[in-house]
Amino acid sequence: MAENQDVWVIDAAHSTAGFVVRHLVSKVRGHFQDFEGRIIGNPEDLSTAHAEFSAQVASVNTNQPDRDKHLRTSDFFDVEHYPTMTYQSNRIEKTGDGTYTVYGTLTLRGVSKEVPVKVEYLGTSPDPWGHVRAGFECSARINRKDFGVNWNQVLEAGGMMVGDNVDINLELETVKQ
Repeated sequence: MAENQDVWVIDAAHSTAGFVVRHLVSKVRGHFQDFEGRIIGNPEDLSTAHAEFSAQVASVNTNQPDRDKHLRTSDFFDVEHYPTMTYQSNRIEKTGDGTYTVYGTLTLRGVSKEVPVKVEYLGTSPDPWGHVRAGFECSARINRKDFGVNWNQVLEAGGMMVGDNVDINLELETVKQ
């Protein structure tokens, strides 16, 4: 990380940290309500930037309170022992005009693994309050079992209730500090 780079902080009020997982024959969507992060670098060329993100997993929301309560237990996130999920970039590779792959370490339930994240830079603009904002769309796929999230239920007709793959989707609006 080079010196004198700008710091861009996630504006959580204008951002989303979501996920999608297969359930039976459909998909369930959820998001985290309490998250933060920052990018240190130039949003127009992230190749030398550093990114970090964290979410309080107890803030999970799938719009179904009973399911959210179950997700907070040791069957899934185990928020009592592992309240925070974090991501720290290690290196960033430019893949096209405004697109990147960020290679970083995701830590969930005390397990740390490298996870590549696809990032698209959406642009930079001044806002009405005298600040400058930059937007990004980010996506990744993880196998939940790689992070010790193993709970499932065998279905009477065969198969499993919950899919192993989880798609992570972030829509981020950041503010230059």
